[in-house]
Amino acid sequence: MAIDLRSDTVTRPSPVMRQAMAVAEVGDDVYGEDPTVRQLEQRAAELVGLEAGLFVPSGTMSNLVAVMTHLHPGDELYAEAEAHVLYYEQGGCARVAGAMPHPILGVAGRFSGDDLRRHVRPADLHFPRPGLVAVENTHNRSGGEVWTVEETEDVLRAARELGLATHLDGARLFNAAVALEVPAQALASGFDSVSICLSKGLGAPVGSVLLGSRSFIAQARRNRKVVGGGMRQAGILAAGGLAALTDGVGRLAEDHRHAAQLADGLDALPGLSVAPVRHRTNMVMVDVTAPAPLWVERLRPRGVLVNAVGPNRLRLVTHLDVSQADVAEALAAFAELAKEAAAWS
Repeated sequence: MAIDLRSDTVTRPSPVMRQAMAVAEVGDDVYGEDPTVRQLEQRAAELVGLEAGLFVPSGTMSNLVAVMTHLHPGDELYAEAEAHVLYYEQGGCARVAGAMPHPILGVAGRFSGDDLRRHVRPADLHFPRPGLVAVENTHNRSGGEVWTVEETEDVLRAARELGLATHLDGARLFNAAVALEVPAQALASGFDSVSICLSKGLGAPVGSVLLGSRSFIAQARRNRKVVGGGMRQAGILAAGGLAALTDGVGRLAEDHRHAAQLADGLDALPGLSVAPVRHRTNMVMVDVTAPAPLWVERLRPRGVLVNAVGPNRLRLVTHLDVSQADVAEALAAFAELAKEAAAWS
């Protein structure tokens, strides 16, 4: 079987998780009658310190529903220029929610409260109304870089001064918490809404949870319906999410160790350079002198799957289906190819 380092979304549910899904108690979630979904939403809300939750099929839908709930069409959405909500979600914040995206050019996916203050324009009928600032923790395009508690608090202070709502795209929030050795609640504190993903490093097959106040989630439930996210006997999926929250968080440090070993090994190879991060989570960005698509193509027959995320950049992501032996095998494949990569056209 291939060593799949393309993403932590490729994880497969464990036998324990499959059993929990098989015996899950279910009901019609659109009617609010699925007890397993309700249990998942409550548990997720407790973990991040917010009142209520809403189970949705994907992180993209979770972010979209959050933007729809916070903003009126034409209001401005502030986020780092390469944040997932702006870079990877097909412009849904504008196309569906009607928000005006306002990118902030950050450093390794982060920006400061002063950066936000400089970007928010004064009240004027010529300008969009400032509405929402979104933070992505960890930051995907920066190789899983982490926002610290102090950095998020700085942005939250500025947002409060400016009268902005705040959203945390915490698709990999638990990776950030584990890397910083703080509770997830410490990183979520102060945000009006938080999205967490269950189907990445935590290992569930499907789903994210959007979290906020009870009144926010009541409106978000309406917005989930209008974008087609109302599910029926969704407890089968929610049971996988509950198992992920129970068993998945504690083992994320192992993924981080494997990523650090990959980073050290790859950085020592000729023609490869690992992009530095302050806190290593489960991603490794590798700059290569030979074209990245050629690396993808030539690693595949050696049983290693990676993604090109730029002309000369590869992304590797560790997860629960990547073992210590897999890391060693992947490094051996890279080392073999590094000897010939200089000759690739």
